[in-house]
Amino acid sequence: MRPRSFHPTIIYLLFWCLLWSCRQHQTETVAEKSTSSATGYKVIAIKDGDTIELLKDGKPVRVRLLGVDAPEKNQDYGTIARQFTSDLCFGKMVNLVVDGNDRYGRTVGTIILPDGRTLNNELVRNGYAWHYKAYSRDKTLAQLEIEARQNHRGLWEKRNPVAPWEFRKSRRTSNNSDKTVAQNIPRPSDAARKVYICASEGATTYHLSKTCSVLKRCKAGIETVTRGTAVMNRQRTACKICAKPA
Repeated sequence: MRPRSFHPTIIYLLFWCLLWSCRQHQTETVAEKSTSSATGYKVIAIKDGDTIELLKDGKPVRVRLLGVDAPEKNQDYGTIARQFTSDLCFGKMVNLVVDGNDRYGRTVGTIILPDGRTLNNELVRNGYAWHYKAYSRDKTLAQLEIEARQNHRGLWEKRNPVAPWEFRKSRRTSNNSDKTVAQNIPRPSDAARKVYICASEGATTYHLSKTCSVLKRCKAGIETVTRGTAVMNRQRTACKICAKPA
């Protein structure tokens, strides 16, 4: 019995049907990936290392990262931690896993970055935040802090960095005495003038020039304030290299 043969036209049509089916599948797969990557919320502001703002339903939502505590803005590594967070997520679409709300009304949760990493974990892993043990028993965060300490990453390059909760406590204790001292310091004649200060706890001077050789050695971040604030609120004296008392 002779084998049954197919007309070339039929084979041609079958080939194009198969090709069209494959292309359609690829198009649907790409569309699914595109939709998936567009989900989540856009990061519209970085308040500090552990606090960001998302745009949700057209409104800003402030999020405090769960289980971590980054240095305060005017603390060593505060500015650097904030920049680290900004580099990872500012302007990007992220996912939020909500845990609850804190006493200030902020949403507390975990931020999932576009590449699948967790912002909370990355801060601790790279030495820009502590595992906030008072509010978290997360074993992953605990281990990441141990590894960051052992490898002297970020703020752990210092021998005894001050934890943010201890820093806040000391600030609250000294606030009243600072106000008393400030009242006895004469107001500079050019109090509104912009000056620059190092955010380090041990810094005691202010600078008129941002390019001052002394200021360039600052690793904690540079703040721009008025001369009145530097002198009366921060008890800073003029740098002998770039500034002179009014």
